[in-house]
Amino acid sequence: MGHHVLVVDDDPTVSDVVRRYLEQDGCQVRLAADGADGLAAVAAQRPDLVVLDLMMPGIDGLEVCRRLRRTLPDLPVIMLTALGEEADRVLGLEVGADDYVTKPFSPRELVLRIRSVLRRATPAADPLPPALITDGGLTVDTARRLAALDGDPLSLTGREFDLLVFLLCHPGRAWSRADLLDRVWGWQFGDQSTVTVHVRRLREKIEPNPAEPTRIQTVWGIGYRYEAGPR
Repeated sequence: MGHHVLVVDDDPTVSDVVRRYLEQDGCQVRLAADGADGLAAVAAQRPDLVVLDLMMPGIDGLEVCRRLRRTLPDLPVIMLTALGEEADRVLGLEVGADDYVTKPFSPRELVLRIRSVLRRATPAADPLPPALITDGGLTVDTARRLAALDGDPLSLTGREFDLLVFLLCHPGRAWSRADLLDRVWGWQFGDQSTVTVHVRRLREKIEPNPAEPTRIQTVWGIGYRYEAGPR
């Protein structure tokens, strides 16, 4: 892969296992033992992706993710969470994590999730025609992975961008959460609340009134549909 990955976890055993598997997959890996060290490591050298533990002393993973999103909205982040902490996993997605893996986890599964996120975050790896998509005041440049609403840049995570582009490319069609999980995330199975959280975050950024969305509409009993047209 040749990507630079930063692993932020206060458990040295977990960090070492993740490092070994990623290095076997061709990644260059740096380790940080807590949130403060993780933020400093990103500031010193931006990685291609961050693997971030949720529960850490001092600055926890949620706060680290919040801070990263303020300055690096397109930096891919995969969060590690303890099994059963569903509310924390959802909160992690809401603050901007692109994906999550629950502990205890298969290191091989984590490597596959990292591949998926990096593939989506690399424009050359997955070109998305057309290069420019517009819908009213919403403009998306898929080649440069930039989006704007009424001329103002939108701060989107990698997954939010991918989801928006996919919906824009298929206006008027209803997609189930399982369909979107497969087509956008590349998962054959997984927690469908991931889709729900990302749709909610997108609505907050592109809808005049997120409580009454006109672009990304809910299709009850199915999922979501993008309605294009003048606004």
